[in-house]
Amino acid sequence: MVRLACLVALVAALGGALGYPKTKSPTAVPSPSKWLLTWSDEFNGPDGAPPDPTKWTIETGGNGWGNHELEYYTGRRQNVHQENGNLVIEAIKEPFTGPDGVQRDYTSARIATEGHFTQKYGRFEARIKIPTGQGIWPAFWILGDNCKAVDWPTCGEIDIMENIGSEPSKNHGSMHGPGYSDGHSLTGIYTLPSGRFADAFHTFTVDWYPSVVRFYVDDHLYETRTPRDIPGKRWVFDHPFFIILNVAVGGDFPGSPDASTVFPQRMLVDYVRVYSRR
Repeated sequence: MVRLACLVALVAALGGALGYPKTKSPTAVPSPSKWLLTWSDEFNGPDGAPPDPTKWTIETGGNGWGNHELEYYTGRRQNVHQENGNLVIEAIKEPFTGPDGVQRDYTSARIATEGHFTQKYGRFEARIKIPTGQGIWPAFWILGDNCKAVDWPTCGEIDIMENIGSEPSKNHGSMHGPGYSDGHSLTGIYTLPSGRFADAFHTFTVDWYPSVVRFYVDDHLYETRTPRDIPGKRWVFDHPFFIILNVAVGGDFPGSPDASTVFPQRMLVDYVRVYSRR
């Protein structure tokens, strides 16, 4: 997810490195014994309960979030709750006026671990069943915890799962920093061999080391990034990041919903887990 995330938060309050192992094959994943679980949410709260407030902040507002999005993010149960062992984020087509007087035709939700949990380096993973449809924009991403001090994209951003509804079988894995953001970000695309991401749960993972970041879908390595990819530019992935989950409606990347878009649309998150290297 992208584009001026920190600036909006201020307004609304958003090849192997030295000493680290190289991936041996396109589908190789480091052994679980090499990782230590440091944080997780399994979303096993009571049906209808909000996400755990000791782990997540529900971010609200309808100011476009730097991307000209069309939804108003709320904390209502209709838009975000736990159900059957999953987090549910639901995008709804409905007229809505926020407490700030902003009027929107769609609602959805966005939650973040900012203020609760950050980590520098490690494995960030989530098992998600995404929504679909023109103009629907789900994301699982991490953002530098210094964003309010240095702004975006200097804080750094890593998009682990980012999908636009017009590309139902594609996942975008992206990194944003100074001089390589928005349409010039470091981006790789994983395409499902068959079917759509909305048809089943899939696991989205990033392994983040000091000088290399690797992206996986269902344990398939599809993208590796190092400072060599940005000659002359600054690698800004050397400080703690926090986690964001959201479903946007409309915006610069996916475009607006059209007559083919079916509402409501749900994103289901089975778990989010974060590991550090042993």
